[in-house]
Amino acid sequence: MVRHRLTGRHYALKVIYGNHEDAVRRQILREIEILRTADNPFVVRCHAMYDHGGEIQILLEFMDGGSLEGRRITSESFLADVARQVLAGLAYLHRRRIVHRDIKPSNLLIDSGRRVKIADFGVSRILAQTMDPCNSSVGTIAYMSPERINTDLNHGIYDGYAGDIWSFGLSILEFYLGRFPFGENLGRQGDWASLMCAICYADPPEAPSTASREFRSFISYCLQKEPARRLTAVQLLQHPFIVNNQPSPLTSSAHP
Repeated sequence: MVRHRLTGRHYALKVIYGNHEDAVRRQILREIEILRTADNPFVVRCHAMYDHGGEIQILLEFMDGGSLEGRRITSESFLADVARQVLAGLAYLHRRRIVHRDIKPSNLLIDSGRRVKIADFGVSRILAQTMDPCNSSVGTIAYMSPERINTDLNHGIYDGYAGDIWSFGLSILEFYLGRFPFGENLGRQGDWASLMCAICYADPPEAPSTASREFRSFISYCLQKEPARRLTAVQLLQHPFIVNNQPSPLTSSAHP
């Protein structure tokens, strides 16, 4: 966190140190390009970029509540509001042909007004600017979709937009459960083989029977093994779990 001396406003400053290989520098510049052009209330805003002798500094919007990693959200109405905001951000990015590729709780930030925004585009890709099908192994394995880990599952086709929805659904279910949906310790102790087998070959995680029918349905549409069966961000925004839990104007934590 940094403070602007003249105005007293707080910002987040991301500093990338040292000299970098060309490939790494291209990734950094891609992140900055995406951040600087993104203008949406559900995406963390990039205000400026400074380059001091190879040290790159990115001035970002400051979210005083930090990330949602490790948070448990038992209120379905609040969880629906969180999901709505993230989906609105994803819908905006996907309309611009931007795939995030690393949606997870630590990349979802919240402020004291309960506004939720998507952060960290370090592994994103603007599909319109590349012929790469977006199937490189970047991101966080625990939140990767099955077909991204094992390309044989979907005939070698990787749909980055559908991959973001899987990661989103897994994150939302994790908030509800208060633990990682595939098992609290799976993958956290370095047993990546077991984790990848569970993601690729086990049944997708489900919301528990104690959850509402709408929430169970919502999660099931996100965590479909077949990418084509997952709903898009725009379609999920019309799901009863979101529509029936719309915040009132007096309590809304964010505005479109």
